[in-house]
Formats: sequence, structure tokens, C-alpha cells
Amino acid sequence: MGDFDGLVALVTGGGSGIGRSTAELLAARGARVAVLDLAAEDLPEGMLFVRADVTDDESVRAAVAAVAEHFGGLDVVVNNAGIGAQGDVTAATDAEWLKVFDVNVLGMARVARAALPHLRKSSAAAIVNTGSIAGTAGLPQRAVYSASKGAVHALTRALAADHVREGVRVNAVAPGTADTPWVRRLLDSTTDPAAELAALEARQPHGRLVSADEVAGAIAYLASPLSGSTTGTVLAVDGGMDALRLRPRG
Repeated sequence: MGDFDGLVALVTGGGSGIGRSTAELLAARGARVAVLDLAAEDLPEGMLFVRADVTDDESVRAAVAAVAEHFGGLDVVVNNAGIGAQGDVTAATDAEWLKVFDVNVLGMARVARAALPHLRKSSAAAIVNTGSIAGTAGLPQRAVYSASKGAVHALTRALAADHVREGVRVNAVAPGTADTPWVRRLLDSTTDPAAELAALEARQPHGRLVSADEVAGAIAYLASPLSGSTTGTVLAVDGGMDALRLRPRG
């Protein structure tokens, strides 16, 4: 018996990276899982794929409705779809600000809004949003991304306050720099990927990138009915980057 037996989970951005690891873990622990993404390949048998664009409210509403109809309900929403952005505030255009917030913040709001009527019917309703260390720590060349993830943390707490008495728990994870396809693409675009990777690893107190599976484990903890008294929390999964202040080596 798994802690998600009989529950239906929806994971946005579940086609790769953290979302894919999360979808697979929830399924392994007994959930019936739907992946919402623009594309997803080679999903495990039994996992439902629904194409959805989180910047399009009609697309989101149709996708959530399709999941609830297919499985007969909805219990868990993992709001993981997001995009990155590089550069300081002088480099970002208005269009980039709007695009990143449309995906990273409004996208989560659209999914939550569409899912809430179904979640209110569940006895184990949970929403878990993917935030970031960038939402709390000042990282260089991440102005737009950091602002969007700070908004995700604030949105998480606001949703938790609004819906706790309806039986809907809302939490977030805040990963450090994770070993995902997006981060690997960023590294590959630099002049010295190995040196950039070493710098990212050194920035995190435990000395390495966070794995997608580790973030998935934290999401599953927050989403599980076993965590029924946990809501309004932003759980760091960052190797100590946000909270620890170690002395330099040597």
C-alpha cells in the first residue's frame, strides 16, 4: 500500500526534469497520474498525457477538466511548469518580464483556479508549487526569474490561507540549482561548461547540484496525506544554500 493509493495527481511541466521525476514517484507510490505539458515522450504505461499551455486559460481549464473526467476526480496538483531567464534588470525587456510572469506565476494561478472546484471534493486535497532558492537569495543575473519565484512563494502562502478551511493544503518547494535539462543547456551555452558547473556546485554548501529526484521526494512529502498538518510552507531543497553560512574551505 502506498500513501497515494486511490488518489489522482496532476503534474504540470511533467514531461521532463523535476516534473517528470515527480510524476514517476507519485505513480510508484500509488497515484494515478496525469502529465500536463506542451509535449511528453515515453511516459510510463498508465500515465495520462494532456497537452496544455499554462499561459492559455482555456487550455488549462480544458486540460484539468479532462483529467478529472478521465480519472473521476482530482486530489493533488503539482504546479511545476516554468521557464528561466538570465540577466540583470537592465537587460530584461518588458516583454520578457511579462512572459516569465505569465508562465511562472499566472500559470500556477490558472491551474489552481481550474483545479479548486475538484480539489474541494477531495479528502486529501493538496497543491504543491515549485519555487526556487532564487525567491529568497539574491542570485546574480537572475532578476526576472528571481522576482517570479518570490511571487510564487507569496502566492503559495496566500492560497494556503484562503483555502485551508476548505480542506485544501498548499505548499511549495524551493530547490537550489538542480541538475535539470534547462540547467544543462545553460551550462552548454557557456565558454567553459566544466568551470561553470564547478562554480554552481561550490555555491551550494553540500557541494553539488540538487537532483531532480530529491526535489520530487520533497514534493511527494508535501503532497502526501501523511502531511495533513503541513500547509503554507516553502520547503528548501538546496543543500543548505539558503540557511547555512559555512566558513570558507582551507
